[in-house]
Amino acid sequence: MAAAAASAAESGGRTSLTLERSENSLLLSVQLKFELPVVVEDALYKGIPIYFVVQSELLRERWYWTSKTIATAQRRLRLAYHPLTRRWRLTIGAADMNETTQGLTLGQSFDSLDDAMAVVRRISRWKIAELQDLPSASNYLVDFSFELDTSQLPRPLQIGTLGQSDWLIELRLSQPLDLERVK
Repeated sequence: MAAAAASAAESGGRTSLTLERSENSLLLSVQLKFELPVVVEDALYKGIPIYFVVQSELLRERWYWTSKTIATAQRRLRLAYHPLTRRWRLTIGAADMNETTQGLTLGQSFDSLDDAMAVVRRISRWKIAELQDLPSASNYLVDFSFELDTSQLPRPLQIGTLGQSDWLIELRLSQPLDLERVK
């Protein structure tokens, strides 16, 4: 667990992960508990966009070998502050985000950083696998990760973040999955 996760645990916050079944999909919901480090917040207020990567892996546990990856899902979030309008912009997409992104993205505007971070911290009913791809007799493990992607920062800032624990936001969760007990 990284610095952000450790500080959340010390303050009594708990990150929760819930799995549920829809008609033909396995859905993941997560409520993350962390605070942005001061240096990250300062960069945001200076107009530097911050990128987060959310990833989920569904693994089939095997006693004779390493676990086999059954499904992988990934989301990228871009949070930016626009000083002229004093508004926050959160863009959520499945692919790498850059200025020429042509894929499917969702953009939302917020009046405050707290409102934008509330959406970043909550992932609701995210489809991570198709049920038809999962034999029910197997043991599964869901690995979830949320991290700040410093490789998307401007190059001078990337160099400045090397070795700086203030720029480290990384949350990882693992949960066993029994398909028979998932609602």
